[in-house]
Amino acid sequence: MNRGWLASLNRLINRSKIRAGNGNVLKNKEKLTGFRGSLVIPGGRVGVLLIHSLGGNPMELRFVAQSLAREGCTVYCPLLPGLGGGTDVSGLSTWQDWYAAAEKALADLQAHCDTIFVGGMSAGSMVALQLARKHPETVQSLLLFAPTLWPNGWTIPWTFNFFKLVHQKWFANLFHFRQRAPYGIKDDRIRNFVFDSYKTGDRPIEDLFGRGGGLVFEFLRLARDVKKGLAGIKQNTVIFHPREDDQSDLSNALLLQRRLGGMVETVVLDDSYHMVTLDKQRNIVVDRAVDFVQRQRQRIEEREAVNRWKTGQQTERESSAMGGEDRSA
Repeated sequence: MNRGWLASLNRLINRSKIRAGNGNVLKNKEKLTGFRGSLVIPGGRVGVLLIHSLGGNPMELRFVAQSLAREGCTVYCPLLPGLGGGTDVSGLSTWQDWYAAAEKALADLQAHCDTIFVGGMSAGSMVALQLARKHPETVQSLLLFAPTLWPNGWTIPWTFNFFKLVHQKWFANLFHFRQRAPYGIKDDRIRNFVFDSYKTGDRPIEDLFGRGGGLVFEFLRLARDVKKGLAGIKQNTVIFHPREDDQSDLSNALLLQRRLGGMVETVVLDDSYHMVTLDKQRNIVVDRAVDFVQRQRQRIEEREAVNRWKTGQQTERESSAMGGEDRSA
C-alpha cells in the first residue's frame, strides 16, 4: 500500500488516544518499539501479535487492536518487511524472510508478556499458523481473519489456476495480478476512503491494488508449507470468514476447520467481503475476537491454578514423607 494510505490511518490511530485496561501495565522503558511503520499499543502481561495481509499494513487490524488494548492487552501489529506493501520494491524477499521477521516480533512480545495470542489477516493468517506450528509453547491461541490458503474468491479469474504451473520465481516475476472491484470491501464509505488515499498520478486503481507475481508465488509456497502441518497445530482457534468473500472462498476456512488439530470456532459473516476487520461487520468481528481472547485467558488462568494446586499437593506429600522418615529415625 502507498505511504499516503498508511499515513492517513496512522493519524487516526494517534488521535484515538487508546488507554490500556487495568492490570500490570508496561512501564515506558519496557514498551515495544517494533519495526518501522508498526502499530504498538502497550498494555499488560497478555500480548496479542497481529499479522497484516499480503501487500497490506498493520492499519487493517486497528479496530481489533484497539479493542483488545482496552481489555488490557499489549498489542503488536508489526509491518513485516517483504509482506507489507511497498517494503519489497526489488521483489527479492521470500516467505522465509517474512516468517523470520514475524518470529522476531514474537520474541520481542514474549520479552514483555507472559501469555501470547497470535492472529493474522488473510495471508497473514498463514504466518500466524506457522508461528503456532513452530512455537506451540509460546503461542496459546489463534485468531484468523479471512484466512487464505488459495485465492479463489468470486472476483479471482479462473485463469489464475494456471499459476499452479509456475515453479520458478523468475518466471513468476513476469506476472502482475490486478485486483477487481469491490477490492475486498463491501462498505462503500470505507472503500471510498481507501480510494481517496490511493489517488496518485494516473495509474488505475486496479493496478494500485495489484500484487506482483513474485509476491504471490512466495505466499503460495508459504501456504503449501503450512498446509502440510495443520494437524500438528493444537492451539484453540477462532476463524472469521465471510460467506461472500471476493478474494478467498469460504472453503479455505472450512478446510482449516477440518484439518487443524485443536478446537476451532468458525464465525461465518453474511454482510462482508474479504477485509473483515474493516468492512461492514467489523463490530461483530471485534466483539467476538475480544470474547474469544477473554475466554482463552480464563482457561489459561484456571489451568495454571490447577497446576499450582497440584504442585502444592505434591510438595505437601513430600514434606509429610520427610517428616515420617525423621520420626522413624
